[in-house]
Amino acid sequence: MLIGCPKEIKPQEFRVGLTPNAAQEAITHGHAVLIERGAGAGAGFDDADYENIGAELVDTAEEVFARAEMVVKVKEPQAVERKQLREGQVLFTYLHLAPDPDQTRDLLESGVTAIAYETVTDRNGGLPLLAPMSEVAGKLAPQMGAWTLQKANGGRGVLMGGVPGVGPAKVVVIGGGVVGTHAARVAAGMGADVTVLDMSLPRLRYLDDVFSAQFRTRHASRGNTAELVQEADMVIGAVLIPGAAAPKLVTRAQLGAMKPGAVLVDVAIDQGGCFETSRPTTHADPIYEVDGIMHYCVANMPGAVARTSTIALGNATMPFMLALANKGWRKACEDDPHLMEGLNTHAGHLTYYAVGKALGIDVLSPAKALRV
Repeated sequence: MLIGCPKEIKPQEFRVGLTPNAAQEAITHGHAVLIERGAGAGAGFDDADYENIGAELVDTAEEVFARAEMVVKVKEPQAVERKQLREGQVLFTYLHLAPDPDQTRDLLESGVTAIAYETVTDRNGGLPLLAPMSEVAGKLAPQMGAWTLQKANGGRGVLMGGVPGVGPAKVVVIGGGVVGTHAARVAAGMGADVTVLDMSLPRLRYLDDVFSAQFRTRHASRGNTAELVQEADMVIGAVLIPGAAAPKLVTRAQLGAMKPGAVLVDVAIDQGGCFETSRPTTHADPIYEVDGIMHYCVANMPGAVARTSTIALGNATMPFMLALANKGWRKACEDDPHLMEGLNTHAGHLTYYAVGKALGIDVLSPAKALRV
């Protein structure tokens, strides 16, 4: 199979879909690899790193899209990229379609077979291709929130760990999954007073058993959430419903009860955000204010640490990428129901239920799509 990797063009996105190691593995398995020149530069990979393992470098993304049988990326294809996709081609990347009707429409019109990293599952019910970036984003969230909390950036001017005689920042993490756990650990490590909210009592028991010395847990009822948000210096939104739009857990009306200059960090912004006042921002212009509350809503947070993120993502995606290349997408999905969960569009059909529900589009089951 001819595997192509273009340079990412989303603003301030420095990651790359194929590391040299992943490209080498594909070539070792008998596949050919096309890399757009400069695609790996933001993550610290030179063109020579790809040439030395046998990849072919091309000058334009247009050539990658025109020739590749499978396009491997990091972020969802932008409008100019979506115009270059075609039926019979496989797209393997993050998509986050539920809050993005324009992208969904364009993918359906292109006929491309799109497999989304964020909906591939594993035997334990986890999301193995989302987890590495969730870990990165979770660890970054308190760091970015602490920066936003500084007075010069519009925040309350509160130091995360306080100093002797002055209490630490109060941090509330909504969601106790991968993102929330890593966010809570880092915030606690910075000396903050941390509480994690989650709806799942088994998850709360686990967090309490393992991390009770580092942070507290509370059940994520509406009452508890409203009470803790009102007291917080920083709220980190870390809630995920696989493939679906994120629920709105803090309303605009609640902002008026928060401390002026408090910070909301929305790690769920790729899925539409879990705060009513959230809107996507970029690393170049990451924060904004609503009703006296600072919002940090960068839609590709892991891109800030592009090398770490690229290597972590490449380690996770490589086995699935090789399966798709070695077997073809149909056989790979037939053999692995967890990979089949990643199928979001094929030949003009939407194949992921949560996206169809969010956007009001009819869905063809992935099993039936295999026969189209």
